[in-house]
Amino acid sequence: MTVQHFLTLNDLPATELRDIIRNAIELKRQRSNNSAQQPLTGKVLAMIFEKSSTRTRVSFEAGMAQLGGSALFLSPNDTQLGRGEPIEDSARVISSMVDIVMVRTFAHSKIEAFAANSRVPVINALTDDYHPCQLLADMQTYVEKRGDIAGKTVAWVGDGNNMCHSYINAAAQFDFELRIACPKGFEPDASLSQRHSDRVSITQKPQDAVAGADLVVTDTWASMGQEDEKQQRIEQFKGFQVNHELMSLAAGDALFMHCLPAYRGMEVSSELLEDGAISVVWDEAENRLHAQKALMLHLLQAAS
Repeated sequence: MTVQHFLTLNDLPATELRDIIRNAIELKRQRSNNSAQQPLTGKVLAMIFEKSSTRTRVSFEAGMAQLGGSALFLSPNDTQLGRGEPIEDSARVISSMVDIVMVRTFAHSKIEAFAANSRVPVINALTDDYHPCQLLADMQTYVEKRGDIAGKTVAWVGDGNNMCHSYINAAAQFDFELRIACPKGFEPDASLSQRHSDRVSITQKPQDAVAGADLVVTDTWASMGQEDEKQQRIEQFKGFQVNHELMSLAAGDALFMHCLPAYRGMEVSSELLEDGAISVVWDEAENRLHAQKALMLHLLQAAS
């Protein structure tokens, strides 16, 4: 049987992605009313981190524990990966001892190499190119707050980064229009945008992207590994802050999302981030837990 990995949203059909979100909502309901089950008793998740994290580590580790399994935290300092062992060799060994693996790393090629040599499902918990687990949480949050996102308009304001790339994939998988506003030189991958040109457009004017949008999303202007560019990027992204003035151009019931961590006063105003009538960032963050639990269940059931 071919092992099912989750490296981008495109690794699963749209119907299965929607099933995962429905199950995530049900798992959240069960946890809130103390009726949760532990279907992964005895299962082990290996968590490989080359990039630091708060939400990713807590959500995967807590999620696996809540499902009855256990999780191993593996950093480069703790493993031979940090001492130059080939990824392929580590993948063969680690996957022979655990049931599922999540990897948070820099180059997307690293997780592709790991998955190609793994005998168990591998989950992309973030690479420089994609962040599909966050999109599951975002889509779950929109469904909970506003219903189906199909046919809606989403505005991405900021850097054409890994989150932006995953939103491009999501536009196709969840059937919405995506308008991307970014400064010149910070556009998302051109080939990816071109493949989805029927539903993705790019502008340098945030106002044009946000006008009438049902969901507005942003992210930090300097991602991990770009800290030395931070001051320069602050200048280059002037005018791209998401605030109440910009949100006033969106649809009347539009929502605001941010994958966090957020830098108040930069990509988002503090006032908007804390405005519970518009901002759903805290629900969005919590939903990483539920969406990833549903994802792990789906992949492990497919592997059984």
